[in-house]
Amino acid sequence: MPAIITNKFRIHNSEQFQEAFSEASPNTMYLGIGRPQPFATSTRGDARTNNEGIDTSPVTPADNLNAQHFPFDDMLATKKIAASDVTFAIPRRDWVTGTTYDVYRHDYGEYATGTTTAITSNSGKSTLFDASFYVLTTDRNVYKCLENDGNTASTVEPTGTSTSILSTGDGYKWKYLYSLSASQQINFLSTDFTGVATNSTVSAAAVDGALDIVKVKTAGSSYDVSGGATTGTITAVPIRGDGSSGVCSVTLASGAVSTVTVTTAGTGYTFAYIRSADIIAATNAGGNGSGAELDVIIPPKGGHGFNAVKELGGFYVMMNVNFEGVEAGSGSDVSAANDFRKIALIRDPKSGGAAASAATLRATKAVRFASSPTPGTFSVDEEINQATTGAVGKVVEWDSVNRILYYIQTRFNDEGVDSNGNLTNFSAGNVITGQGGSSPTGTPDTTDSSTVNGTTFASGYSVSELDADDGDIIYLENRAPITRATDQTENIKLIVEF
Repeated sequence: MPAIITNKFRIHNSEQFQEAFSEASPNTMYLGIGRPQPFATSTRGDARTNNEGIDTSPVTPADNLNAQHFPFDDMLATKKIAASDVTFAIPRRDWVTGTTYDVYRHDYGEYATGTTTAITSNSGKSTLFDASFYVLTTDRNVYKCLENDGNTASTVEPTGTSTSILSTGDGYKWKYLYSLSASQQINFLSTDFTGVATNSTVSAAAVDGALDIVKVKTAGSSYDVSGGATTGTITAVPIRGDGSSGVCSVTLASGAVSTVTVTTAGTGYTFAYIRSADIIAATNAGGNGSGAELDVIIPPKGGHGFNAVKELGGFYVMMNVNFEGVEAGSGSDVSAANDFRKIALIRDPKSGGAAASAATLRATKAVRFASSPTPGTFSVDEEINQATTGAVGKVVEWDSVNRILYYIQTRFNDEGVDSNGNLTNFSAGNVITGQGGSSPTGTPDTTDSSTVNGTTFASGYSVSELDADDGDIIYLENRAPITRATDQTENIKLIVEF
């Protein structure tokens, strides 16, 4: 049977997700970056290969159990997402002169009266939120288009923040909704999306069920005003429906209805219509005419501007996270010595067996070498081995000053799996050897149990602060490599559509 999941359901889901960051018992969300090694065809412990693409064209992650386990293996670091880092979002639609914008209508997708043809926007869209009915201006104000001068191009950019309907010289009518602050422009404005929020002043001025716009579907004929003139204006025409007090004026041109102007907006309308009989019976009507069909446009619940998120289709949520150098304020948890190719959104991860709470979490393993014998110089992405144990890993960063080697271990040969197909941890004071050109070596300092740059060692080794396989990966992205630096900030804007 015919059925739909409505846009209200999508907005409900976006609201629930957004609330998860700030409710009384919030979910803890972390954004992770990882994959320092290039994408390639990688060999498994059973000698079969997995095609992971190449750096310029990585494969799309599969939504399966592997995607929940293995991103932890080559994760570099994670950063906690605060409630202030999250907002509702909508597609960005900049005002551009010469563009014919769609008008707001409450009934897109329904059959036009007397037909089996759906009502669509000027651009051919059958749903409101697909239509281009709002704009972001150069002042970083957002306006909703209520009237487009009979589907003509907009040539005058709307300005101002009045709560009244704004008329521009090109025949357009706009409703100001909200403005992006300077910080919102930095955090929640991207090439394709913009944050959306309700302006409290606009919301307070909104009137539920107040009418502003009437569209002429069919002009009719033979209408006249008092005295028999077929051109003029008929005033005091009542607007019927389930609201009250709505009144309009009907302007005639050669006996046909040319425009309808709401003179008293009324309140409480969820449906409304203007009858031909009321036009004829109005105070200065001539008593003739027929055939006019007028569409009264119903505002969103609460009135225009009452809830910008709902009336603009805010079923997107944007998260904005900055990785600033090594995040020194959190103990240099984020390596700047290597690039990354993976972004992950992790819900409720753990650290040390408990719910994670720190601002950042280092996700690599580490070993600290003894000062004597002097360790060699290890290179990023170099394979490392420990012959005694059979352990295998991949270098993420070599801190020669503090003699700390940061590394990862994955499920593939030369990255974590030994010749027998097992992943074995590095341990004890056994020499670790790099497999690069200089074959560097280092001896783990099993007497070291210090904390250096936020990394805590026990007998020379440090485990990841992010517990592997704990927490749900609810978003995963493979991408071309991003090179990091200590004086660089990566701004990651993640947009989720519900």
